[in-house]
Amino acid sequence: MREFQRTDRVADQLQKELAVLIQREVKDPRLGMVTVSGVTVSRDLGYADVYVTLLGEQDPERVKENLYALKRAGGFLRSQVARRVKLRHVPELRFHYDESIVRGQHLSSLIDEAVQSDRERSAAGENEDESGGDEERS
Repeated sequence: MREFQRTDRVADQLQKELAVLIQREVKDPRLGMVTVSGVTVSRDLGYADVYVTLLGEQDPERVKENLYALKRAGGFLRSQVARRVKLRHVPELRFHYDESIVRGQHLSSLIDEAVQSDRERSAAGENEDESGGDEERS
């Protein structure tokens, strides 16, 4: 039980530190506006999976470029984290693109489309009822 709490605390600390470091310290022109959306740390603290999102267009080639830039900066980021966080061993950083936000936006737009479609069908049905009622009265 204690181990899970420790990995959660380490993951939270890594997320905060990496978010600041990526924005302020990584000087790679390929790197866009990257947000660290989450970090999970292995139980033995050997690896940290860092999930990132990109601001703006989610072009697969751009995502690949940003992940490559982060991977290249991984050693630098790890050394900077080691200076800032009190850990005997700083986990190896593995960067992943977090598709959950894009997937969520896509699902949200599908829901919005379905709701709009229902409203239009409902409005069309009410108009038919009104015109149908007028014809019967004539």
